[in-house]
Amino acid sequence: MSNCCAPARPAADGEPGRRAAAPASSGEQREEQRGEQRGEQRGQHRVEQAAVPAGLFTMGDAHRDRNPGDGERPLREVTSSAFEIDATTVTIADFTRFVDDTGYRTTAEQEGSSAVFHLLLEAPARDVLGRFAQVPWWLGVAGADWRHPGGRNSSTRGLEDHPVTQVSWHDAAAYCAWAGRALPTEAQWEYAARGGLEGARYPWGDDLLASDGSWRCNIWQGDFPDANTRDDGWLGTAPVRTYEPNGFGLWQCVGNVWEWCADWFHPGAYRGGAVTDPPGPARGEMRVTRGGSFLCHDSYCNRYRCAARTGNTPDSSSSNTGFRTVRRA
Repeated sequence: MSNCCAPARPAADGEPGRRAAAPASSGEQREEQRGEQRGEQRGQHRVEQAAVPAGLFTMGDAHRDRNPGDGERPLREVTSSAFEIDATTVTIADFTRFVDDTGYRTTAEQEGSSAVFHLLLEAPARDVLGRFAQVPWWLGVAGADWRHPGGRNSSTRGLEDHPVTQVSWHDAAAYCAWAGRALPTEAQWEYAARGGLEGARYPWGDDLLASDGSWRCNIWQGDFPDANTRDDGWLGTAPVRTYEPNGFGLWQCVGNVWEWCADWFHPGAYRGGAVTDPPGPARGEMRVTRGGSFLCHDSYCNRYRCAARTGNTPDSSSSNTGFRTVRRA
């Protein structure tokens, strides 16, 4: 699914906007399997944890803000067991420790390119492989990866407390295997993001701005996709502890970066009534992403909400997709 915020990985022929099929024995999956076999030799996951109590919540869009085809309705009652989740998304510093320990190479590094938002490009013109047809503000860029999120001339130096980006679902799963963690299910993610506020549009309530007019999340202001006034202070990612945490202690569940979840994406996933700890569909072609990003804007995408959902192919990576993890049951 190519949307305003995260296009699918180009096909093997290099045409932007089409997906390259990932082989079953891809390096990402092999690394994940090796991580499963390491047992007690887990990496050090240093992200602060937020304790989410067991409870019942209403999952889905109570405000009818939904985007057609995303499957935010019907509303369903979900019972959740207690769990611990990262208070922030995994940072560049966290991911660096993982790579230093394992020598892991991400999907973008193996494929040689990734998706870069056009205003964040830091690369010679020869590296631009093309624009994505339906979302031309996205560029396929050779040499873009988690260490060089804007292309070969960019760097993460000084951005260690920002969320890691340019990571695929496979990359996030490999990190989890190393750390003895898991990606949150979609239900865990939404329950945690709501922070105890039943039916609220955002993690802090229903109003986008604070009473003094200040911004509570990192999204787009201005004329999308060419002019960002940066009223919230940022053009790209913000440090993971910018703004305020929600009632459960989670930072930036909406805006900043999309977050990979464990579930396969399906627009009909909510049909079937009340459930307990739902694992999501058994199969699919895309994995769920949640939370929206710094590119979300009402003129095109209002997915910076607790209920908003979309999906992307698990081999896709971009300037604005990251992840957080949960403690394994």
